[in-house]
Amino acid sequence: MTPFELAEPHSLREAIGLLDPDDTSVRAIAGGTAVMLMMKSGLFRPRRLVSLRGVESIYSRVAIDADGSLRIGALTPLAVVERSLEVRDAAPVITQTLKTLSNVRVRNVATIGGHLAHADPHTDLPPVLVALGARISVVGAAGERSIAVADLGVGYYETVLKPTELIAELIVPPQGRRRAAYFKCTTRSADDWPALGVAVAVDADGAVVHDAKIVISAATDKPTRLLAAESVLRGASIDDALLRRAGDAAADEAAVIGDQHGSAAYKQQLVRVYVVRALRQALAAPHRN
Repeated sequence: MTPFELAEPHSLREAIGLLDPDDTSVRAIAGGTAVMLMMKSGLFRPRRLVSLRGVESIYSRVAIDADGSLRIGALTPLAVVERSLEVRDAAPVITQTLKTLSNVRVRNVATIGGHLAHADPHTDLPPVLVALGARISVVGAAGERSIAVADLGVGYYETVLKPTELIAELIVPPQGRRRAAYFKCTTRSADDWPALGVAVAVDADGAVVHDAKIVISAATDKPTRLLAAESVLRGASIDDALLRRAGDAAADEAAVIGDQHGSAAYKQQLVRVYVVRALRQALAAPHRN
């Protein structure tokens, strides 16, 4: 690796002041699991890294608001999120997803803010958070703003974040009666990069679906909602035929991309099968009060 400057600010505001809007070789670093690999391979040669380890501890907490919203500080390690009782109670699908997200060594170091800011379309949490309607709070040189996780990614490793903006917090709204599930298909071990990830969130009363969100990842360049498949479910009575129609609609709608994990044709068939599996799992989950 080439030499670089390491800055260690003590506040998020100080960290933002050390970023450079005109120099892409200046980068914030939290857990560093992705950045360090890019540096070792020579893909990224920073002039300055701004370490976030010393900023205020408020950005490393997990809490529940009075309205039931789940708040997770951007610097919270994924392993802490995985073990959090607040997360398990508010959004159990997040807890389940983290159990096969990479390995425990990575989860001990990687942060939830870095996981989102990296914008790798193969990562597991973004499609889940889109299905849950989550948002992020972003702090930058121009002030603060809120961004839906669904609007964060714009392509491979690309986000709408400005060079002087940092994710401060993740907010997951109360889920009410919605039940969610995440399925991924890997070509090797269960914690490997997926060939396809499918996240669903369903609001169903008895045998009728009131609302549904279906989000795929890994087969696309960013987490992508399948609106046509969702419309098949909305207002319909639940049975095997309905779930098959939703899977067929998802496969027809999804504009998938082939890669080393599978061809586009293979992934399209995966969409057809895994959307049905995810819906079944979500509908089989206990009702939430």
